[in-house]
Order: sequence, then C-alpha cells, then structure tokens
Amino acid sequence: MRVSTTTVFEQGIFNIQRAQAQLVKQQEQISTGRRVLSPADDPVAAARALEVTQSKGITEQYMRNGDAATAAIGLEENALMRYTALLQDVRTLTINAGDGALTPTDLKSIATELRARYTELIGIANSTDGNGLYLFSGYQGSTQPFTENAPGVVAYNGDQGQRLIQIGATRQVAISDAGSDVFQKIRTGNTVFETAVATTNTGAGIVSEGIVRNRAAWDAAANPQNFEVRFFVDNTTVPPQTTYDIVDTVNNLSLTTGAAPAAGPYLRTYQDGGTISFARQAPPDTNATAFDFGIDMTVTGQPASGDTFTVAPSANQDIFATLDQLITAIETGGGGSTANTALANALNTALNNFDNAIDVSLTITASVGARAKEIQTGQANADDLTLQYETTLSGLTNLDYAKAISELTFNQVSLEAAQQSFVRIQGLSLFNFL
Repeated sequence: MRVSTTTVFEQGIFNIQRAQAQLVKQQEQISTGRRVLSPADDPVAAARALEVTQSKGITEQYMRNGDAATAAIGLEENALMRYTALLQDVRTLTINAGDGALTPTDLKSIATELRARYTELIGIANSTDGNGLYLFSGYQGSTQPFTENAPGVVAYNGDQGQRLIQIGATRQVAISDAGSDVFQKIRTGNTVFETAVATTNTGAGIVSEGIVRNRAAWDAAANPQNFEVRFFVDNTTVPPQTTYDIVDTVNNLSLTTGAAPAAGPYLRTYQDGGTISFARQAPPDTNATAFDFGIDMTVTGQPASGDTFTVAPSANQDIFATLDQLITAIETGGGGSTANTALANALNTALNNFDNAIDVSLTITASVGARAKEIQTGQANADDLTLQYETTLSGLTNLDYAKAISELTFNQVSLEAAQQSFVRIQGLSLFNFL
C-alpha cells in the first residue's frame, strides 16, 4: 500500500496531539484532585455525583437554618430567663411588703421599685431578635406585641402563631412563642379556683388560696362553682361567737340549710385557721341533700360580722394587671387594721399569681430548651449525613493519585517516543540512498 508524505505528516501530528491532550487532561485531574472533570469521563458517576451534590447542598441549607434557629431560640431563652428572674425579684418584694413593721413610707418605696419593674416587664415582653423582629408577637414579627393603654391595661397586638424554621426534610421547629401564652394566659388562684375578699370587709380575716380535694367533684356539671362564705359575729355571747354560711350564689341557696340564705347566726362555727369545707357536714348542717364540691379553704384572723369571701373558677389574668394591682394595694395599704388586712389579702393573691406566672415561664423555657436540644441533635445528624455525602462523592469523582501519576509518566514516555519516531520517519527518503 502506498503511503503518501501528507498522510505520514497528518497521522504523526494527530497521534502527537492526542497524546498531548491526554497529558493535559491528566495534569488537570492531578491539579484538581478529581477523576471526573466532565460527564463524558464517566456518565454514570457524573449523574450519581450530581444527585449526591444536590442532596448535600440541601442538607447544608438545613444546617444553616438550624444555626439561625439556634440563634433565635437563644434570644428567646434569654428573654424568658430575664422574665423569670424579674418575677422572682417581684415575689421577694411582695413578701417584704408583708412585714407588719413597715410604715406607709416604706411601703411607698417598695411600690416605687415595683413601678420600675413594671416598666422593665413591658420591655422584656417587647424584646426583639437580631433582625428587629419581636420575639413574642406570633406570626406578626414586625408588630410590637404589647402596648399599654392605661396602668395595668396592656393590649396584645400579635397573634397565637409560632414562627417556624425548616431544619430537616420533615421537621420544622418553632423559634418564637405567642406573647399571650407567656404573659397573659396565667391562671389565678390555685389554677382551679380562686378566692377573693369583698372590698366592704371591715374585719381582720385573711383568706387562703384553697385546695382541691377532689377535682372530679369540682368539675361535675352539678357544681355551680360560684360561692360566697358569709360571716356573722354574735356579740351577745361571752366570748363573742363567729359563725358562717356557704351560699351558692348561682342558685341563691345556702349549702348548710338547703334553703334561701338568711341572716345570722349561722349553723357552722368559725375557728381561726380551721378548714371551711365545701361538703355537707351533718351536724351541724341541716341540708337534707348531700353535697361535696371537692374543695376546702381557710380563713385566719377575725372576720367582722357581714364580711364575705368569694370562691369562683380560676380565670386568666395577665401579669401586667397582677403587678399593677399589687402596686396599687401597696401604695394604699397600711395605716390601720382594716387597711393592713386588705393589704395582706392583696399580697397573698399576688403571690399566688406570681407563682403561677413563674410556672408558666418555666414551662415555656423548658419547651424552648427542648427545641434547642432537638436542633442540636438535628445538626449532629446533618453533620454525619454530610460526611457520608462527601465520602460518596469522593468515591465517585476523586482521583487515585498513585494511579494517575503512573499513567501520566507512562503517557509522557509515549509522547516522547511518538515525537522522536515522527522525526525519524519524516526524515526517510529514497533520495538518501541514491
């Protein structure tokens, strides 16, 4: 077969360029550390690597979301801790205000400090995160959650939602709480029922928060849940004898007689600090219908004739109203037996409500801590998953350096041989032998 000079040159140059291209590609692989530089190098590995890279990118985004959620939750947790500390300080001041040796001036000093704490409380309730969004406004992050319309009257402008961040393919975590849950939905009394003192009382009776003996009995449909304990002092006896009646104010019936309430003296005899049971006691009760509403309470001190104490189901009262009512009671308290008794009852009521508020705050703080722990666990799992993705990508696209360098050396030798043989071949001619 006749091979022309042109063919010799073209074939030689093609082989040399192909070897050079292979060397360039191998050098690029070694410099990047990647075996698959384009889908043509390994279509199957390239397709799989694309899937793994996308999954790795999504996981990394979830990790960034987790970092943002951790920061937001940390700010809320800090605000809740400041809130709890404030409540504990206010509780201490409330106990101090109960010192009978304090003068009205001393009480006003405590009230002044409590006013400052009230202002601090509103500031905590309107805390913001690092992006200027309010922590306790629900979904309404840009809306200030609480505004004061009057002393102790604070309106909530947010909603009941919780802002969420996606931290996993199937998991969202709340990074905020509704301010109404934190500062407003605080049960009064012992959280089941509350006791209160009539403003017209003139005696020295101080009422307890009461206890629940039988929750099912209290929750029974037949329970009116609104009662009044009425006292009568018979000064014709020596010593004067104090009796009391329990009145169902819904049906206007005396529980002790089963009839309409009447003037004293009453059937039950009062004992200072003794249990006032909302169950039939026969004797002395003459009520033929057995009843038991599942609660007890006590009154200490000496009520005056006509003094009354009420029992009603617990309700929600926000912490702003509780603190303002306490301040007013302290500012106007002291200066006489009746005033001191009213102050003592107001302090007891406030202490109960502060304890309930602390419980709510600690419960929500625990929930925030649980969310932070969940994010931390998710972050650890995402780290492990990212490592697995990187290992898979390494197996699909990373270069075996020992093999690559060996092949590079071999191809360098091949290229040099091709170049030298081309020079020799293109120099051959019949004219050299003539």
